[in-house]
Amino acid sequence: MQRTSRLKRELHLLTTEPPPGIMFWQNKNRMDELGAQILGGANTPYDKGVFNLEVVVPERYPFEPPKIRFLTPIYHPNIDSAGRICLDVLRLPPKGAWRPSLNISTLLTSIQLLMSEPNPDDPLMADISSEYKYNKEVFIKNAKQWTEKHASQQKRSEELESSRVAEGNIGVEGTSWLIKSSPCYHRQPHQITWVINLSNSVLTLVRLFTPLLLLGGGSRTHFSDG
Repeated sequence: MQRTSRLKRELHLLTTEPPPGIMFWQNKNRMDELGAQILGGANTPYDKGVFNLEVVVPERYPFEPPKIRFLTPIYHPNIDSAGRICLDVLRLPPKGAWRPSLNISTLLTSIQLLMSEPNPDDPLMADISSEYKYNKEVFIKNAKQWTEKHASQQKRSEELESSRVAEGNIGVEGTSWLIKSSPCYHRQPHQITWVINLSNSVLTLVRLFTPLLLLGGGSRTHFSDG
């Protein structure tokens, strides 16, 4: 009960006043399964990157911290290949610094800060940590390449659109994801509604006229054969 009421307040706050560069939404209408995006900060190797994260809220929340991991690969000393994050506020005492007074917004902001300021002395990836400490130029080059390969907003949008076209399954869900990927998502809800409505209208027209076009094509074939 406490988790439900607490999450409702947090979701409302995150939706109406999200931290800069952070977006947040519910997955499948389940309050305990949440999605988030962090935009790579300027003047970092992650600039212009869009990083998706998974947030799972345990039953004992807020007395137990949410489990958060990166879904988008990122080249970082404190984030491993499975997306797990080495950050004290994500762990319970005595090894961690989680307190019930903290919230999901605080955690996402802390992760955003960790992206800008890695902690090589408490690494999950020892080789990347060593590179960060002793060969910073190579680290920056590799991190930028990973960001371009895995977190480029344009590339991710194109891949999503291509896969849906191939499957013949372009719909509002895909449009909604692309809209949420935009930095202006949380600031212009009326425009988002307008875009989704427009998308629905276009999809409806396509569905209506496709059978007629196919029928017309069939008629022309019939006459040419005759």
